[in-house]
Amino acid sequence: MKKSLHAFGMCHSMFCAIPSPYQGWDEEARGRMLLFLPILGLEIGLLWAGISWVLGFFRVPQLLNALILSIYPFLVTGFLHLDGFMDVTDATLSCRDPEKRRKILKDPHVGSSAVIGCILLTVSQLVLFYEGEIRGWILLFIPGVSRCCSALAVTVLPAMETSQYAGKKKNAAHVWILALELLGMLAGAWFLCGVEALALAGLILGYLASLFHGYRSLGGMNGDISGYALTIGELCAGAVLVFM
Repeated sequence: MKKSLHAFGMCHSMFCAIPSPYQGWDEEARGRMLLFLPILGLEIGLLWAGISWVLGFFRVPQLLNALILSIYPFLVTGFLHLDGFMDVTDATLSCRDPEKRRKILKDPHVGSSAVIGCILLTVSQLVLFYEGEIRGWILLFIPGVSRCCSALAVTVLPAMETSQYAGKKKNAAHVWILALELLGMLAGAWFLCGVEALALAGLILGYLASLFHGYRSLGGMNGDISGYALTIGELCAGAVLVFM
């Protein structure tokens, strides 16, 4: 139990900008961190849904409402996943060979493709929240499901040599636990949100498509690709809700 608590604290500190009471690092608990990534997603989603309720209660103007809800996912993660989105966008749109793409991925400089991609992403997010008036319990489940997908992808797929996950031993038990977490969230979303839970199908399809693109272009899995696919997947969830 103590190792699990350490693992959750480490996961919280690494993947969320909300201050965590746990600031330590336990190398022995590192292997369990990804198991708690979906739980962290539910925490992020619960706050997202709560903010949505407060904005609705005070009748905040729709444009300001949409702006707050659309930038929240970026702010709450300290722009971590947005950074991965920009890095992968720069690399995959460079039209270079795989080795050069991997070098661009690790380049600290920001290219034009990343800037343009970031602008398109943020504008699209704002438009979806404005036109679709996305709110309610579905916001609880979107971050949880996207992080289930990320944890499964990192656990299952071979990592790049330069990735922090390189050399990590695959654990079949962890795959089953993450799969059960995903199924539980999908079932909970269907129970609480009804047909709106179909947005999570759009999220998963968007995640898989962007994951395939990033993985194939760069020849391996890493945290940047995970953030890239997570960001696009969550955008796809919003798109499904708008057109329902």
